[in-house]
Amino acid sequence: MKTFYCIIFAVCFCLSSSISQAQSFELEEITVDQLQNLYKSKKYTVRQVVNIYLKRIDAIDKKGPKLNSVIVVNPDALRIADQLDKELKAGKSRGPLHGVPVIIKDNIDTHDKMPTTAGSRALMSSIAPKDSKVVEKLREAGAVIIAKANLSEWANFRSDKSSSGWSGVLGQTKNPYDLSTNPCGSSSGSGAAVSANLCVLAIGTETNGSIVCPANANGVVGIKPTVGLISRSGIIPISFSQDTPGPMTRTVKDAAVMLGSLTGTDKEDSKTALSDKNGLKDYTPYLKSDGLKNKRIGIYKGPLGKLAEVDTLFFQAIEQMKKQGAIFVEIDKMTQVKNTNGSSFQVLLYEFKDGLNKYFASLGDKAPVKSLKELIAFNKTDSVETKIFDQQLLELAEAKEDLSSPKYLSALENMLKGTQSGGIDSVMNAHNLDAIIAPTGGPAWETDWKNGDKFSIGSSSPAAIAGYPNISVPMGFVGNLPVGISFFGKAWTEPVLIEIAYAYEQKSLKRKAPQFLK
Repeated sequence: MKTFYCIIFAVCFCLSSSISQAQSFELEEITVDQLQNLYKSKKYTVRQVVNIYLKRIDAIDKKGPKLNSVIVVNPDALRIADQLDKELKAGKSRGPLHGVPVIIKDNIDTHDKMPTTAGSRALMSSIAPKDSKVVEKLREAGAVIIAKANLSEWANFRSDKSSSGWSGVLGQTKNPYDLSTNPCGSSSGSGAAVSANLCVLAIGTETNGSIVCPANANGVVGIKPTVGLISRSGIIPISFSQDTPGPMTRTVKDAAVMLGSLTGTDKEDSKTALSDKNGLKDYTPYLKSDGLKNKRIGIYKGPLGKLAEVDTLFFQAIEQMKKQGAIFVEIDKMTQVKNTNGSSFQVLLYEFKDGLNKYFASLGDKAPVKSLKELIAFNKTDSVETKIFDQQLLELAEAKEDLSSPKYLSALENMLKGTQSGGIDSVMNAHNLDAIIAPTGGPAWETDWKNGDKFSIGSSSPAAIAGYPNISVPMGFVGNLPVGISFFGKAWTEPVLIEIAYAYEQKSLKRKAPQFLK
């Protein structure tokens, strides 16, 4: 009995120590503006701030609660910080991201000492030949990339029963609100890291739900922009039609600041051809406290009626927005076109094979594997890769033809018609809407390697398949677990969505820092 109580005491002591570490963090919940004010007042240097976050990663991610959200720390982070300090000392600032610590998802190329793995053991030693366009823009803006985040391997496109947040490289990322629960989505590490204050800002990527779902589960803000607003060159792909990177932050304002630094055309990504015309370099003018006034908003009813606690929070959010001047219209269906989700899945299989083979070719002679076929063969011989999860999606993709296939072209046409002209555009035009809202998802489920993910609610598909923007903002808590609300709309409508999301956030303020419970 004495031994039993000693064990209980030790466990409780470790947990309370972890929580104490989280609560006593000196830069807890700091925003971009607050950090810049600290630099201007000379209370901190960039080196000091970066070093604080590196120690935080070591304490929270690798020791303490062992969040397991960071694959690799940038060995050059302090050197980069020193250079940025020299610029500040000389009276030069690159802008609002100068000296801001950022963690990026590890399917985004960096030409430095950090490999780009997509979570796969096949790429553990793969150094990209150049920075991705996203990383290039972050460096130009003065951000310090301090680490790369764990992710669902191959951005969750490898197994039919995988666990979100698991990769062969690092294992399972945990949810910082409850370590036994799942962080959701392939940008799980980015969402968990920014929520746990391991960085100021993070970058995720989404094909369908991989930014907004971890934003929901980890209690943060996620912007999944219009496909083509931000370049995807140098990002390990799933889908040319649906992939996009986007900000993951603790506030809508920080997400808007970060978004403006990433937009622009890129000759290596034809989807960005309209980015300069339709995108902005500064979205902060749309951070309006009265941004909901006279806005017409559609209520997407599809995700409702599944979890009473989520429905209650959602309708409370609607009542709050009504008080802020919003007008609501109920929407039963998002499309009249049949099988748009099935068409999207077929498109992903075709485009994954094509895009991944092109990515491997971009690595040149140093590519650890040269094709999807070689990757499948590697996984079969590896001691970890297929021990827990299969690779069914990789095998289904490998069996597909090239992108000239009539089956691919037919699926692509049906997918886009069903979600764009026959979907979101049609619904919004019919009701003269500024945006559509829905619960982003349900509370995080207990991580289960045997049965895989347990999605109870999801609303990401209409915007994701259309390639349209979507913003998830914290909506409240079910027990100790956060849930979010999504705001989505037509292509290139990030400004109006930011207006609405910011106005809602400023009145609701539902974000609370996690406590690493177990």
